[in-house]
Amino acid sequence: MHTKYLTAIKTTFSPFNARSGKTARNFLALLPPNARSTMAIDVKMLPKTKAGETATLELKFKDGKEMNLDLSKMKIRDIQVEVDRHSRMLRRAEDLSGN
Repeated sequence: MHTKYLTAIKTTFSPFNARSGKTARNFLALLPPNARSTMAIDVKMLPKTKAGETATLELKFKDGKEMNLDLSKMKIRDIQVEVDRHSRMLRRAEDLSGN
């Protein structure tokens, strides 16, 4: 997964909901070790009383695009595909501009 073009990550999930909590944790585990120094990361864990709420993942890219993903309907592979698709577009634009 290409994280070079990510500027901010915000996720909200319940660790007591196996389906959505697992996807959010897997995404955070895929981030590189220096991620906290290169992007803003905000993780909010919901209490047990709100275990039924849907987990969300908000991503911001360098070009200003924001993705709001519902983790209850997506698997980690789906998220990787979406992030990589936009990252490839940004890399292509960067290569064409010569920067």
